[in-house]
Amino acid sequence: MTEQEQACTQQHYEITERDLPLSCPMPNMPAWDAHPRVYLPIKDKGEAHCPYCGAIFTLRAS
Repeated sequence: MTEQEQACTQQHYEITERDLPLSCPMPNMPAWDAHPRVYLPIKDKGEAHCPYCGAIFTLRAS
């Protein structure tokens, strides 16, 4: 398994307002430096997709 694959082994993540601004990889991911950090807009649609690893993030109502 490559380092990029290890960064986002879980493909779907639920986040809260406390996790914003949203970036992938997130600082708490095992391989947080597997691909360039990208900030993802999530507030408008409630969902965002990472263009590097394909991880899906959903904003959970708090």
